[in-house]
Amino acid sequence: MELEPVNDVTLNPGMRIEDLVELYKRIHGFMAQHLVEAIELLKLIRRECDVRILAFTANIVATGIRGLIAQAIKEGLFNVVVTTCGTLDHDIARSFGAKYLKGRFDVDDVELANRGIHRLGNIFIPISDYGPLIEKVLYRILDDVVKVKRRDDAWGIRELLHEIGKRISDGNSILRACSDRNVPVYVPGFVDGAFGTTLLTYSKLRGLKIDALKDQEELANIFFHAKKVGGLLIGGGISKHHALWWSQFAGGMEYSVYVTTAVEWDGSLSGARPREAITWGKIKQCARHVVVYGDATLLLPIMLYGALYM
Repeated sequence: MELEPVNDVTLNPGMRIEDLVELYKRIHGFMAQHLVEAIELLKLIRRECDVRILAFTANIVATGIRGLIAQAIKEGLFNVVVTTCGTLDHDIARSFGAKYLKGRFDVDDVELANRGIHRLGNIFIPISDYGPLIEKVLYRILDDVVKVKRRDDAWGIRELLHEIGKRISDGNSILRACSDRNVPVYVPGFVDGAFGTTLLTYSKLRGLKIDALKDQEELANIFFHAKKVGGLLIGGGISKHHALWWSQFAGGMEYSVYVTTAVEWDGSLSGARPREAITWGKIKQCARHVVVYGDATLLLPIMLYGALYM
């Protein structure tokens, strides 16, 4: 095997993002090369895969990354989304006027609580802009959505989210982007947040019927008929596992990119590397895969730019 030398790099005024990625390629060491490989794999996923999964946790939707995710969906980079309930909460709240504020990690949380502010890391969310707003908005939207079907017909969560997305005008909304592009959004833990609690109360008061297994039937149809599967899995938990779990029924992912800050030594799925997924058949033995360790808010702007525009 012929090995290339590591090269020193320098910065130049007016460098473009393309120049920065080339810089990382020359730096090579540690996560620099992993970032370059991630961009290469995302480009392959876009070109070759008929099933292109984006799985992510909700925390990043509370940041400006929300707009980038919506943009990547609008531009066709992904065509299946798997996420957590908090994504629905943040996306709906921010689409209807919620003010998410720039805060700090090191604050007096008792003081924030007394001021009526939720803290999500260094994002501050007024309580009035979260649960109460989400409930009010969803009741109004659901009153309109339920007219689409006969009252006795049950809704799958994916089709409900599609209809909700059609009723959002915010151009940075993930649900709106998915609805416009007909990209299905699957939320296996849909009860784990304000969205799920609102569905509970609405169904009790106004008779909305939910079929919790309907989405699983749709996923089975997608993956049993898939020709080639690739995915970007951001963070861990249920969204990462669900994307991998269904990929095994397509013979495993062909290309897989993980972005995480978790480690594998505690046996968690969040920290498990792609090589472990190979033992489950969730990623093919011959697959190309890479893990980029780092904060998604730092990495995604570069990765998505490279995948979309380089």
